[in-house]
Amino acid sequence: MRKPGSRTRAALAVVAVGVLGVAGCDAGGGAGTPEGTKARGARPVPVWNRSPDSIAAVGDSITRGFDACMVLSDCPEVSWATGSDADVDSLAVRLLGAADAARRSWNYAVTGARMADLPGQMAQAAARGPQLVTVMAGANDACRTSASEMTPVADFRTDFEEALRTLHRTSPKTQVYVASVPNLKRLWSEGRTNPLGKEVWKLGICPSMLSGADDLTNVATRRRDQVQERVVAYNKVLKEVCAQDRLCRFDGGAVYDYEFGTDQLSRWDWFHPSKDGQARLAAIAYKTITAPDPAA
Repeated sequence: MRKPGSRTRAALAVVAVGVLGVAGCDAGGGAGTPEGTKARGARPVPVWNRSPDSIAAVGDSITRGFDACMVLSDCPEVSWATGSDADVDSLAVRLLGAADAARRSWNYAVTGARMADLPGQMAQAAARGPQLVTVMAGANDACRTSASEMTPVADFRTDFEEALRTLHRTSPKTQVYVASVPNLKRLWSEGRTNPLGKEVWKLGICPSMLSGADDLTNVATRRRDQVQERVVAYNKVLKEVCAQDRLCRFDGGAVYDYEFGTDQLSRWDWFHPSKDGQARLAAIAYKTITAPDPAA
């Protein structure tokens, strides 16, 4: 004979098993959701467009092709991002073709710009509604009159975050490629072998790193190390902020890691990229943007 209340308890047990069977599998992070489906209310994950049909570039002197064609002058036609020079084979030419690159790519970078200038450049870029914006900025935040004048890391982060917000307020679907800040200490070690380059450095190119190029005292070495540490910190910010934006790809430190040799440096200042150096930057960007996996 069934005891009083046993039927009720049995029914409750069945209900409890059913509830746990539904809820328990998801408790560990969605293991109960069939692969390839989305939980209700989840934000859809955008598919990265590896073939954007319009490009805007923001940043500093590197993206303007500074000192790549003549001394102390911009040369945007050899820009890694939007240039038309066939020897460079810029990102825009690789993605759009030469004819379309001339019509559907725009360069808003400014020589001497720092990260604080990026929101303004992004506003200009956003007005075009490009499918992709390239970012290469941060070298001038480290290249100050002295190491003590470098942009604080917290300010660098704030300005970069504001730049991305500025872009997406006007152009919410635009993708962003972010290049790491180059290894400035390597550029110093390569360029200091050229007497002419060192004379040009005295005109005020990246004094925090390049002043007293042959000074190997402890004080000078520590100064250069401080600049290098700040560059590493800037790249950490770029990586972290970009990772929070579903439409952003960081180069994984590829530009920082690239071992620029004398062939890749300007023959006028031995610090900025030459045409060959610009071509290497274009290749790095193209590889990152067209990779199926952002970590590839």
